[in-house]
Amino acid sequence: MNNERMVIVDGVRTPFCKAGTDLAALGADELGRVVVNALLTRTAVDPALIDEVIFGCVAQPADAANLARVISLRAGIPQSVPAVTVHRNCASGFVAVTQAQEKIFAGRGSVFVVGGAESMSNIPLLFPRTAAAKFAKLARAKSLGQRVKVIATFRPADFKPRNGLLLGLTDPVCGLNMGETAELLAREFHISRDAQDEFALQSHQRVAAARDRLADEICPVFQPNKPAPVLYDNGIRENQTLEDLAKLKPIFDRRYGSVTAGNASQVTDGAVALLVMSESRARKLGFAPLGVLTGYAYAGCDPKRMGLGPVHAIALAEKTTGLSPADADLIEINEAFAAQILAVSKSLGDVPAEKLNVNGGAIALGHPVGATGARLVLTALKELRRRKARRALVAACVGGGQGAALWLERI
Repeated sequence: MNNERMVIVDGVRTPFCKAGTDLAALGADELGRVVVNALLTRTAVDPALIDEVIFGCVAQPADAANLARVISLRAGIPQSVPAVTVHRNCASGFVAVTQAQEKIFAGRGSVFVVGGAESMSNIPLLFPRTAAAKFAKLARAKSLGQRVKVIATFRPADFKPRNGLLLGLTDPVCGLNMGETAELLAREFHISRDAQDEFALQSHQRVAAARDRLADEICPVFQPNKPAPVLYDNGIRENQTLEDLAKLKPIFDRRYGSVTAGNASQVTDGAVALLVMSESRARKLGFAPLGVLTGYAYAGCDPKRMGLGPVHAIALAEKTTGLSPADADLIEINEAFAAQILAVSKSLGDVPAEKLNVNGGAIALGHPVGATGARLVLTALKELRRRKARRALVAACVGGGQGAALWLERI
C-alpha cells in the first residue's frame, strides 16, 4: 500500500460548444484525441512514461468502444499503455481523476493521463424495438418474396425515433428527467424563478468577465475544410438581461414550473485532459504541479433529489479529511440547474457568493457530462494559482442519485 499523494501537473480542454454548433462534426473520440495531443505538447511528457489512460464518457459512441483506448492510440500514446473508460454520469470526469489516485495508492502506476470527453451532438436517435425486430427479420429474409412480406409489416410508428439524449437524461428508477428533479428542489427549498434567473445571469456575467483567464485552459480545435480553428466557448450570452430570461417558458413543468432553458446547464460538446502523477514522480521529472488531490468522496441519495448529491458527498468527505466548506478558499459546484445549485448552497448554510463558481459555470459554459468533472478540477486549480490561495472544494450532482466531492490544494 502506497500512501503517496497524487498531484495534478497540468491540464487542457477544448472550447465548450453548444451541441449542434462549432464542434458538432467531431465525435467524442476526436475531441479526446485533440486534448490529449495538446496535453502531451504542453507538458512535453514522454508518452512512454504513461502507465494508463483513464477517460470519462457517458454517451459512449458505438463506433469507438472503450473510448479511452481509441483516444490513447490516436493521440500517439504507445500501444503497450492500457486505457479504460469510466462512467458515473455527471461525475465521470471526477472518477477518472480519483481512479488514478487509487491506482497510485495500490502501487499500480505513477503517471496517468485522465479526463473526459463528450459529444452530445452525436448522441443518436434510436429505432423503436418493434422496428429493430422487423429490420432483423428483413436481414434474415432469403428471397424477394420473404423481404416483401417483412417490409409490408412496417408501420409509420416504427420510424418514429427515440431521442437518445432525452432517454439518457431520464432516471429509469424514479421516472423523472433531470429537469423534473430540479423542479422538485425548487418547490421544496422555495427557490423562486427570479432567484434562478438571477443566478443564471450571474453565471454568464462571470464567464464573460473571465474569458481571458479561461483561455489559459483552452487549446484550439482545427477541423478539416474549415478555415479557422475553434478557439472559444460559445454558450456565453454576454448581453443577456433578466428581462430576456424572464421571457423564457418553463420546459419541464409548463404550468407551474420555473426551470427554463435559460437557468439550466447547456447541452454541450467538449473534452478535458489532465496529467497526474505521484508526488515523488513529478518531483523526479522536474514538474511544478498545479496542485494535489487531498481527499474525495462519492455518496448516494434519493434519485428524485439527485441535485442534493454534493451535500451528501461533501459531508462524507469531511469524515475523512476533517474539512468543511468553510475551509475552502474556492468552491466549484457544477451548475446542472440554478435551482439545484441554490438548493445545495442553502443546505450547506449558504455558500458565500465570492467563493462559489467565481468564473461562472455550466449554465454559461455548458455541461459535456463526461468531461465536466475534469473541467472543474482544472478550473479550480488554475484559479487557486492565480489568487495564490490554498484550498478548493469541487463537487457535482450525479443523475441517478449520487454526489461527488473532491478537495484540492495548491502546491
